[in-house]
Amino acid sequence: MSTTPPAIAPIKGRGAASQVVGRFEVTSAHAEDDGWGSLHARAEEDPSPHPDTRVREERARSVVSRNDSPDISFSQSVNPYRGCEHGCVYCFARPSHAYLNLSPGLDFETQLFAKTNAAERLRAEFARPKYRCAPIALGINTDAYQPIERRYRITRSLIEVMAECLHPFSLITKNAMVLRDLDLLAPLAAQRLVTVYFSVTTLDNRLSARMEPRASAPHARLRAMRQLAEAGVPVGVMVAPVVPMVNDRELEAILEAAHDAGARAAGYVLLRLPHELKAIWQEWLQLHYPERAGHVMSLVRQMRGGKDYDSAFGKRMRGEGPFADLLAARFRKAHRRLGFGRLPPLDCDRFVPPAKDASQGRLF
Repeated sequence: MSTTPPAIAPIKGRGAASQVVGRFEVTSAHAEDDGWGSLHARAEEDPSPHPDTRVREERARSVVSRNDSPDISFSQSVNPYRGCEHGCVYCFARPSHAYLNLSPGLDFETQLFAKTNAAERLRAEFARPKYRCAPIALGINTDAYQPIERRYRITRSLIEVMAECLHPFSLITKNAMVLRDLDLLAPLAAQRLVTVYFSVTTLDNRLSARMEPRASAPHARLRAMRQLAEAGVPVGVMVAPVVPMVNDRELEAILEAAHDAGARAAGYVLLRLPHELKAIWQEWLQLHYPERAGHVMSLVRQMRGGKDYDSAFGKRMRGEGPFADLLAARFRKAHRRLGFGRLPPLDCDRFVPPAKDASQGRLF
């Protein structure tokens, strides 16, 4: 009887294939066969595990995050959820789950947190006397329209607060569920209070199912993009992430399809591999593209100064070196040929703080 532990295999409907240990963990568990074939027995009983999605409701103390990063176009963001069921294997936000003593691997896409009081906290933030209106990016760290939004509707409640206060915001999503809120988005767009970006990684349904298993299919995103544009909502596209020898050949095709669907602004982001994401990504490569895994990582390192990742501002989104320069040149050429520009600026002058709660009464 063989005593070699069973190999990790892809899990249908999930991006990660294992529980990569978080960087703050003091101890880690590793299964070893005892010579009696126990690991093999468990693998034969459940050769294809399907971990359930579990959602914990939490009461947030605040929901507005702020940054002053020079290579990010927004200074404020709101994330209705922690973790993301879309399961995008390349997601730069995966390492944030390590702060919760959870794995950036499978836990990130199966152990989710819903900020059920997010709308209440956002209204309280807007009511602060010192609050200064600046566009809010909704759903940056994790997708605001991931599947559990159908049940919790937290994103919609946040948009309702934005509409009540005439506060400008932008959305970026991989999910066609954004169309559910078109009744709110279209009137806000008419007042220059909202823009929507779609993240499109590939036009290949099979590749999309492997890389981002629970996000909307590429054609569904393009269809949603078209419907929003036809309703007057300014729409853009982000080709993200661009991965050498995996989806980089689709750069021009994605831009063309998005422009045809109504997108009028475009950008791209190179694959980013901070912290534990390096291990998650390389595990995925070995499982799905073992014959080219070494070549892919060689090109990634060439664009990252010889490392798996360089977090320096100005480099982390675009990389450096000949291959990165070629991607930038291809993007500029397609951007110019298709006539992409910029979306209309959002209007901060309409903002009206929420009315005070009359039921609270006065002390004096």
